[in-house]
Amino acid sequence: MKLNEIKDNEGSTKNRIRVGRGIGSGKGKTGGRGVKGQKARSGVAVNGFEGGQMPIYRRLPKRGFNNIFASEFTTVSVGRLQQAIDAGKLDATATVDAAALKAAGVIRRIKDGVRILADGELTAKVTLEVAGASKPAVEKIEKAGGSIKLLAVKAAAAE
Repeated sequence: MKLNEIKDNEGSTKNRIRVGRGIGSGKGKTGGRGVKGQKARSGVAVNGFEGGQMPIYRRLPKRGFNNIFASEFTTVSVGRLQQAIDAGKLDATATVDAAALKAAGVIRRIKDGVRILADGELTAKVTLEVAGASKPAVEKIEKAGGSIKLLAVKAAAAE
């Protein structure tokens, strides 16, 4: 093979469509924009505009609020923990914390901490250090002979 013989695989590249270049191109005249009107012109941004009618985002009432200081936890079920232990990804003898769960691929990101939920069954004796856990999850962990230590959650807002 020589440098001048290198080429792309057949069909790997397509030519771009040149719009507005004559009726024979199939994309001439209106250039794929339909016929007349505001959207056929250039420089149009009409997101949420309803022709002068009061838009839906203003017609509907606003309720509640979004707490920007609320902690956002990554949730892990006890069943998912057991699955990771069975697969050999998690070491049940060592203390399992957020970093260990991330390293094992059980969670993608830690966010403000990890919260354990009770979905599924747990048979392994495991020691956990997490930000939170539901009451049924704590019961399942202790029933299996394990223990859980709840960490203080760091405040999301700087004081």
